[in-house]
Order: sequence, then C-alpha cells, then structure tokens
Amino acid sequence: MKPALRKLYQRPGSDRRSFLRSVAGAAAATFWADETLEAYQQHVRTASKPSELKITDLRVAVVAKAPFTCPIIRIDTNQGIYGLGEVRDGASKTYALMLKSRILGENPCNIEKIFRKIKQFGFHGRQGGGVSAIEMALWDLAGKAYGVPVYQMLGGKFRDRIRVYADTEMSPDPKVYAERMKKRLERGFTFLKMDLGIELIEKTPGTLSRPLGLTLAETRMTEHMFTGIEITDKGIDMLAEYVARIREAIGMEVPLAADHFGHIGVNSCIRLGKALEKYNMAWLEDMIPWQHTALLKKITDSIDVPTLTGEDIYLKEPFVELCRNHAVDIIHPDLATAGGILETKKIGDMAQEYGVPMAMHFAGTPVSCMANVHCAAATENFLVLEYHSADVPWWDDLVEGVEKPIVNRGFIKVPEGPGLGITLNDEVVKRHLLEPGYFEPTPEWDKERSWDRLWS
Repeated sequence: MKPALRKLYQRPGSDRRSFLRSVAGAAAATFWADETLEAYQQHVRTASKPSELKITDLRVAVVAKAPFTCPIIRIDTNQGIYGLGEVRDGASKTYALMLKSRILGENPCNIEKIFRKIKQFGFHGRQGGGVSAIEMALWDLAGKAYGVPVYQMLGGKFRDRIRVYADTEMSPDPKVYAERMKKRLERGFTFLKMDLGIELIEKTPGTLSRPLGLTLAETRMTEHMFTGIEITDKGIDMLAEYVARIREAIGMEVPLAADHFGHIGVNSCIRLGKALEKYNMAWLEDMIPWQHTALLKKITDSIDVPTLTGEDIYLKEPFVELCRNHAVDIIHPDLATAGGILETKKIGDMAQEYGVPMAMHFAGTPVSCMANVHCAAATENFLVLEYHSADVPWWDDLVEGVEKPIVNRGFIKVPEGPGLGITLNDEVVKRHLLEPGYFEPTPEWDKERSWDRLWS
C-alpha cells in the first residue's frame, strides 16, 4: 500500500467504509482496476436523496387505442427522477391534472400521506382514475429513489409471474368466436373470458320481453332492474347454445368467464345462470350493478356458478360490504379505479380474510399493467389479471426495461427493476398519441384550489 493511502486508512476513527469513500476519486484510479471501481459505483446511489425529494410538475401524454384511450401521467421532481402512472381507460386526463396543485412540493415518497390528502377527489367508475394514477406514479418514484421494485416495498412477492386472462372481441357467429378462442389457446393463454350479451339475440323474435319500442341503446344509463327487460326461455336457450359451441371448440378444462350480459332483471340473471351451470363457467361478471349487495347475494345464492363484481368500485369500504355478506364469489377491482396499488392490495388482503379470491380488471397500457403486476405479485389471494391488448401489435413497444413479449404464454414476468421497472419508449408513444403534446409543462394547473377540508 502506498504511504499516503496507508496513512489515510490508519487515521484514528477511520474504517474500511470511510476508506472506500475517500479513495473513490482519482486516487483510487491508480489503486483499483477500472472494473473494480465500476462494480463498486453500481452500489452507490448518486441520483437521488429520498428525504429531499420534492414534486415539481405533473404532465400528461394521452395514448389512443391501447386498446382504449389511456392518459399516461408523469410526476417530475427536483432531483430529475420521475414516476409514471396511468388514468383509467376512457377517463379524462383532467381527473389527474386537477390534483396537481395539491401535490406540488410534497415528497413523493410519502405515498400514504399524499393519498389521504387527495383521495376525497376520487369516486366510483372512471372518476377514481386521477387519484389512482397519481398513487401509481408515487410508487414508481419511491421505488426509483430507493432502488427497489414496488412489490418489495409492499412486503415482497408470492409469485414470480402473473397469470392473465385474454378478453376476446365478440362475434354474433359462434363459429367465428370459437375460432378466435382457439387461437387464444394456441398462444398459450390458460384462462379465457367471453362477452355474452343480449345483443347476440335481440334481433331474433321471441327472445326478449321489454316495453314495446324500447331499444337497448336507450337503457345504457338505466340500472338493470329498472329497464323492464327480461329474457325469454327461447333467449336463454340461444345464449346457452352459444356457450355450448364455444365449449365444444376449447374443451371443458380451460376456465371460461363471461361478461356484458345486458341490462336485464334479477330473475333473468338467475335463470340464465342456472342454464349456464353445466358449462362450468369460471364466473359471471357484473350481472347487475355492484351497489345492490342484497340483490347480488340473491343471485349468488340461487345459482351454482361463481359470481363476480368490482371493476367500478373506488376504495376498500364497498368491497368490505360485498365480502362480509358473501354477495359475490370473487371480487374484481380495477387498480386504476380502486385507488391505486396499495389500496388494491388492502382490498385483496381484506377479501382473503373472508375466503374471497381477487381477480383484477385491467384495460390499458403497459404502465398500468405493471402497476397491476406488482400488486398481484404481492397479494396472496390473487387469481388472474385481465388483458385486453392481445390484438394490439405495438402494445409491447410502448415501454422498455422488461422482458418481451410482456405477455408470454399467458403470463407476465414480475419485473425486478426499481419502481414499476419500466421506462417509456418515447418514439413509439409519440406515434400513438390521441392529441398533440408529449409531457408538456402544465403551469395552468399549479394554482387550482378550493376549500378541500371535509369538516368545519
């Protein structure tokens, strides 16, 4: 050892750690090989001091047809690192932008503090999208600041890969639809879901009873029980036969769920459910609106097919009501509505206490997808995650940093990079924007204010 370095190392109170810090500069270049210095510096975090992080901006880029309109948000900080989140498919970017003034200057690592500050501005359906998007981005930021994946900050993972189920575009011709489902199996998917709505039968006389002259389009904003629409025996037989044709093509082994039945009454839901029992359905989804706990329980108790709901529910408390009453067999939160990553994990953990599994609804870009993947990895009673983009060829290309294809033989590998584990491929995202502007500054939202306190 050179005398100068020996003198430094033997200084009173010094140790090997302080020695390494002292020689990490030019002196060490003559003492260590370049490879050794590079390996040492990989474990030194110089880009971020988490305790001094501050939020400086919130910006948006709106991606079209991925498979739906999806606003991606970016939360910037004073230290150059940023976090990505996503407003739920079909929701307005305004839901996130209006919250910018409430989070400016906050330390993004204080996720729960910020969430409790802004959660009053979310609501059920797409209105929970802004709060959830910001919460996702905060986890991405915190993970990058501390150099760990999100799942690790949630307590670790129960699984290394996440099973996804492939939703598939409906066709009125069961032969066409059966071929589409067979192709899903050929691609390695291990769980399937189909749409099974009354739109399939409405043009056949004698399949539906409804107020004369009423069109299905007119019932879009009317809750199911108040439309006066019921399915006849003929209609139920036709829908059951449709499912039978699909089962003939794909077999009985693969789970097959069903959704989008239409705005029909409770008794029609029960009669249809009984007719589908022999096809061993994985679940019947959102047969009536989630708010009607007692009616959902009536359906669930009347049929031997699992029932499911939850994609439009914001926050944990309504899920507690459903699970405590066993109103459905499976819950189905959408992380981009429910309140984000931690709130969805809390929902899953709560449901497990009641013996209820959790599937997860998702229809967006890989940003929201990876938020779901981390949450699913860290939640023990997770069952399966929805995937809507199997037919979007450029979907994988929106991000970098993860294994491709992202969905491989029906599974997504849990990323090990910090935060969500992804970065955007800027050029690809720009090619698929719905509107001009790519994460432009948003100073017009800096001072959006109201009297936010909920008590006097």
